[in-house]
Amino acid sequence: YRRARASRAVVSLTIFRSSVTFPGMEQLLASHGYPVLFALSFLASTLLPLGSEWLLAAMLINHHDPVMTVAVATFGNTLGALTTWAIGMLGGPLLIRRVLRVDAAAEESAKRFYRRYGVWSLLFSWLPFIGDPLCLAGGIFRVGFGRFSLLVSTGKLARYAAVAYLTLEGMQMFRGW
Repeated sequence: YRRARASRAVVSLTIFRSSVTFPGMEQLLASHGYPVLFALSFLASTLLPLGSEWLLAAMLINHHDPVMTVAVATFGNTLGALTTWAIGMLGGPLLIRRVLRVDAAAEESAKRFYRRYGVWSLLFSWLPFIGDPLCLAGGIFRVGFGRFSLLVSTGKLARYAAVAYLTLEGMQMFRGW
């Protein structure tokens, strides 16, 4: 219990400090927050090695609606994963290597993970380093659109909901400071 509270405190303090450091961020988020979050979440799940959790947390700290913020991030990240799935389903090795920049070792690791845990491994598509290759493996192994979408969006929703919960709890903890 203490360890969980301490980690929430560190995450919240880090996010709080970063939001204080960038005074123009508040105005940017107020005017373009949701579209930027959608785009960053989409890109984080496709071509670029980005993270979108920091923006979700920053938006919550700036009092954006938690449900809407989690929904937008989840939707963008899921659409990005569907793009990767489609490349696996329709694309050849050249497209996989050039567009997704997935090397052979990462692809093979994802395939082994996928073979071991089956379609349920897609619940972990939010994990760094293996998430994109898992979505790619889902396409290569021809997982159906409905099943893929349900499993991937569930995993991504759980991740963003956890980030939102920890951020909001951290805000409550530091409110009295």
